[in-house]
Amino acid sequence: MNQEGNVAASSAPQIVFFDLETNVPSRCGSGGGRFHVLEFGAIVVCPRKLVELESYATLIRPSDLSAASVRSSRPEGITRAAVAGAPTFEQVADRIYAMLNGRIWAGHNIQRFDMVRIKEAFAEIGRPAPLPVGSIDSLGVLTQRFGRRAGNMKMATLAEYFGLGQQKHRSLDDVRMNLEVLKHCATVLFLESSLPSVLSHGAHREWPVGSSTVVTRSRSSQLINERFHNSSNCSNNALTVPTPRKSPPSATSISLTYQRPLPYARGSFGKVTEGVKNLLCRAQETRSITRLLRHSQSLFR
Repeated sequence: MNQEGNVAASSAPQIVFFDLETNVPSRCGSGGGRFHVLEFGAIVVCPRKLVELESYATLIRPSDLSAASVRSSRPEGITRAAVAGAPTFEQVADRIYAMLNGRIWAGHNIQRFDMVRIKEAFAEIGRPAPLPVGSIDSLGVLTQRFGRRAGNMKMATLAEYFGLGQQKHRSLDDVRMNLEVLKHCATVLFLESSLPSVLSHGAHREWPVGSSTVVTRSRSSQLINERFHNSSNCSNNALTVPTPRKSPPSATSISLTYQRPLPYARGSFGKVTEGVKNLLCRAQETRSITRLLRHSQSLFR
């Protein structure tokens, strides 16, 4: 890459994946019945190489300590004791502002939750909130492009679908998992776009009968039986075994009807055919069934 390319790459906006862990507002009054930020975590990613350039994570002591639960239902959940000695949001606001401002914001469901909570937290301390140059909500992007093939669009479900482990619901771990889920989804979509007729999700291909280049004996018998039952005139017609496209057609055909002993010599088959033709012509000239039977009996004597 030349010098101009290096400058362009360095001036391109970076992507910051971030995640907030908050309390669950309670109706009984603890925490003031609103959201409090308990943890902030973010990683700065190069948009061209998707490598992590910088990271930052911190627990945050809420203004109302009762907002944090005494116990957590998750193994690594955030408890009141864990945030009791943590810095307040105002004490870490400069660092959070530097991580977010002027970058592309990315995360799972950030437009409805994390971006709103950041704006509220900065408004609470009377400071202007950081501004993004753009945002990528992986929830909306994956819902539209990847779909619900994993079951639902929760980060925990998507991570389990790709074998990335269980979601810990800790900010820094979650944003790194978010990036890995996006990488896996993007790879699947890229492969599907390369061979859409083969790899497209939900496309159950049904290969046409006889498309195989190899016809086994059992397959031939199956094809014959299928055509025998589907044909309305199969009792009078003989079917041939399908052959590969590059193979010459078989010289003989396989008859589906039972071969009875013939009442005449095989060498006189042409005479029998001619006799049948004459019989049919005579049948058209008479309405008598008796005469028709008499002619047919004399034919095979």
